[in-house]
Amino acid sequence: MVSQSLPHKKTASLPANSLAAVVGNTPLLELKRITAHLPSEVQIFAKAEWFNPGGSVKARPAWGIIQTALKAAALAGGKHLLDSTSGNMGIAYASLGASLGIPVSLAIPSNASPERLTILRAMGVELTLSDPLEGSDGAILVAQHMATERPEKYFYADQYNNQENWRAHYRTTGPEIWRQTAGELTHFVAGLGTTGTVTGTGRYLLEQNPDIEIIAFEPDSPFHGLEGLKHISSSIQPGIFDPTLADRTLGISTETAHHLTRRLAREEGLFVGVSSGAALEAAMQVAGQLTAGVVVTVFPDAGYKYLSEKFWELES
Repeated sequence: MVSQSLPHKKTASLPANSLAAVVGNTPLLELKRITAHLPSEVQIFAKAEWFNPGGSVKARPAWGIIQTALKAAALAGGKHLLDSTSGNMGIAYASLGASLGIPVSLAIPSNASPERLTILRAMGVELTLSDPLEGSDGAILVAQHMATERPEKYFYADQYNNQENWRAHYRTTGPEIWRQTAGELTHFVAGLGTTGTVTGTGRYLLEQNPDIEIIAFEPDSPFHGLEGLKHISSSIQPGIFDPTLADRTLGISTETAHHLTRRLAREEGLFVGVSSGAALEAAMQVAGQLTAGVVVTVFPDAGYKYLSEKFWELES
């Protein structure tokens, strides 16, 4: 069984001291205390994506999209990178954009956490706040309108339909997981938001071993509190989504995700966002049906951008 992460090489094509050079190559952590009830031959690992610039998994697709846009001169002439976001992708754009001198404009729901809005404003992002009742779909529509109205000002990155989103995970997340588990993983579990993680990582892993099971998860209802995740059937479906990749899709409740997010902090020392609690619940559902196996999931970010959320105050 897998016992530890394997070392990785840094990206050779970028200066070692640049921000973009440290995107990816995140640790793979084994969860032990919170999974003690599982059979000894069943392991759950999580990619610690808060080690990325900007503090989340979104640094991977953000850098892929920016890199491709720069090569195509799509950001020439001082154009702003424009996109919709619920927070993490915007912070990734802002971090990398600031380091490269690229202005960033974002449409974001006005009920995004104060921490996220403060971070984005601190980085000089031009924010357009969308209707909180329309969620991430409302922000998408606002960004589309802005791009149509001012094509001379904006390069519309369109993360939900940009092929560089899933390709970033195909190039980085998938190969990292394959190396870090020495090819021993049996199941990969990832949430559905833009769907880039499950699409790109899933495609790579299945090319290495078609017997690996790919399990997606989403909120169990259209009205939920799982930031960054989409209830796919009731949302604008991302153009990059490949519904044939996942062997099954699990529905996760907000309350369960909150509960496990608190447990991760107290039992594993991992102060993570609520989507990580949802990922753990999905991974434990999968692991609970096994007598042996290596289940890998992704913890998208740390909990610091959600400190104002009331669920932290509840008892686990």
